[in-house]
This record gives sequence, C-alpha cells and structure tokens, in this order.
Amino acid sequence: MRYIRLTHSRTAAATVLALVFAASSGLAQSRVVLPAGSVILVRTTAPLQSASARKGQTFYADVEESIGVDEYTAIPAGSRVRGTITLATPANRQQSGVIDVDFDRLILPSGATYQINGKLTSTDSAERRQIDSDPNAHVVLVGERTGIGAAIAGAGSSSSSNNIFAALGNLLSEGRDVNVAAGTQLAVELATPVTVRSSARLRGTEASTIYTAAERISAAQRALAQQNYYRGAISGVLDGDTRTALFQYQIDRGLKATGNLDGRTAQMLGINLGGNAGSLSGNVLSGSAAATVRRDAQSLVSRLRSELSVSGLGRLNPSRPYAQGDLELWFALSAFADNAALYEQIVNNGNNNDAAVLAGRALAGAARRVDTALQSARTSAQVQNTWAGIRRQISTIDNTTM
Repeated sequence: MRYIRLTHSRTAAATVLALVFAASSGLAQSRVVLPAGSVILVRTTAPLQSASARKGQTFYADVEESIGVDEYTAIPAGSRVRGTITLATPANRQQSGVIDVDFDRLILPSGATYQINGKLTSTDSAERRQIDSDPNAHVVLVGERTGIGAAIAGAGSSSSSNNIFAALGNLLSEGRDVNVAAGTQLAVELATPVTVRSSARLRGTEASTIYTAAERISAAQRALAQQNYYRGAISGVLDGDTRTALFQYQIDRGLKATGNLDGRTAQMLGINLGGNAGSLSGNVLSGSAAATVRRDAQSLVSRLRSELSVSGLGRLNPSRPYAQGDLELWFALSAFADNAALYEQIVNNGNNNDAAVLAGRALAGAARRVDTALQSARTSAQVQNTWAGIRRQISTIDNTTM
C-alpha cells in the first residue's frame, strides 16, 4: 500500500467547533488549543481493505499516548479519532485499489466529542517533504506489494474518482488491494485548530506534550538555527518553516517525526521546560537579522558623521553652524548602533529568552529616541530612508508597532 499525495483545493470553510461537554466534577477547566499542523499518531482498531470498504463507512483509531498542550492534558490516552472513507475502489487486473479518508471526530475517554478537520500525513522523511511541498496536498492509500510508502501525483482541483485515477496513472498498475492491518500506525494532521476543555494539569514533563508558548517556540528556533536546521526569524511562531526544521531534526535524532515541538524534542534541543512556559512574551531576532541591524546602524552613523562633517576623532567643522537637533540625532543614532551590537551579542551568545526579549525592548526604546531626534534634525532623505529600513527590520521586537 502507498500513500499518494493528490493536489486539490478544499474551499469549504473548516471552522472547528468545540462541542459542549458536560463536566460532572466541579474542577475548573481550561480551554486548550491544539494548533493547526499538529500531528496526532494513532493506530487503527480494525483493518482497512479496499476490497470491502465502502464510501461513507466510518472507522476508528486509538491515540497512541496522552497528548498535552503546554501545561494541560489535551488528549488523554484512550481517546479515539473517527475516520470516514470518502472513496473506496477495489483492485482489478489492471488497477490497484484506492482508499481516501478524512478524520472528523475526536472522542475522549470521558465521552466528550469534538469536531476536527484531520487529514492523513506521513512520519517518513522523504514522504513528508513531498507532502509539505504543496499546501493543498492530499493523501490517499493505494495498494501495492510493499508496506506503507509514498508517491506524488497531481489531481487538479477536484478529488473525484476520475481525477484521482487520472493523476495516479501508472501508480495503479500493481493491481493490488489496500490492506491496512488493525494496529497500523497512521499520522493525522490537524488542518485547523481544535479547542478542547481540560481540568487535568500536567505534572512534570511528558514526552508527547506539544509546546506552543511563544517563549518555547523561540527557544526551539534558536536551538535549531544553531544546528543549521532553521534559517528563519526567531519569531516565537510555530510556522511551516519551523515545523519542517523540527521534523528533519526529529528524523536525524531518531525521534517520532511529527513536526510538533514535543517533550522529547524540546529536551533533546536543551530547552528548559521547568515551571511556566515563560514569564515574558515577545519576539527575538535571529542572529543573522540582529547582525544586519547592527551593520546597517553602524553604516548609517558613518553617513551621518559625513553629513555633519565630523572627523574620525569627533572634531566638528569650526566653520559650520550646528543645530541642537543635529547633535541629538548623532548621539541617539550612535547609541542605537552600540545597543544593536550588544543586542547581537545577547542573541548569539545567551540562552536566556527572557533576557533576549528584554534586550529587544531596550533596543526598541533606543530606536524611539532616534525617531524623536529625527523630528528636529536637518538631515538628508537618504539617512531618513535608511533609518526607515532599520525600523522595519526591528518592528517584530517593538511592541509599540504591533
């Protein structure tokens, strides 16, 4: 059997609603959100066979282990997801069998039920790279001689059987039925967020806990960047690039490859998981971005000194009249360049996220002092435009611009 990726667009709105769940206990409950892109590992409870499967048939798969989100248990062990077969064709002499599935329900041991929008994905590195290469990817099961594998095909904008078969082409030539045995591991990726209610607070660190707090995502991004897995900004956002880096890191380290920032991965990356997720909320620039800000600021100071006719030793032109605003801008911009150099050192050499966030706020404060000085300075359009570019570079760490 193969996983086959089919490119198509799902235009229907997929709003995930948390169904009402009546808690019999008086414990306070928290709303826990599993973000879109989270991968849940499950095992089938019964065989899936294209020879006997029918469109509209439902099946169930057990969640392998309890899944937490930050400080709470979100999906306890013993939970199930419900799948629905949306396409099933048996094999014949010329064509392999095909099964297409969606996942639409999460059922907790308590009986609480939540609607989900889940799709089949893979934990194999080669398959996952192909699946992740297209945001409209769709995976179906195709019978073949070996176990679960992958191949890529494009089915246009529709997932109808005709489009699927046309896209698969020679991949159907095995003439074998899909035969997924009971107990087979499947990977379900959430296409949209899911909000559940939980009163079970985690005690310590669990291997399958999914961490979503910005401080921990930032810490993971920095650790992945240091090991050349991640090249994006230290944003604290669990975006596609971060998930891809996490996935490849997990493959290389022999971890369960999901792309989640789970407990196993966080510990191997050296992220401090003790206590709360972090006392400070804020973004941190990547080392390369901080270096760019520092270089641009130093270059801008040199240009302003030239415009002000200031020598390398700080001597002013005795025949030139200066205004207070001119010198205030020179002082403010020089201070900002020095601060940018310090910020770069903190980002590159420290492992304290709170300190990096605070340093970013301090750098943003220095930038605001430059903004104020610019209002009364007599300077060129080039200096003003260059400063505007620096301002854009640090906008993610200046909470006054958000």
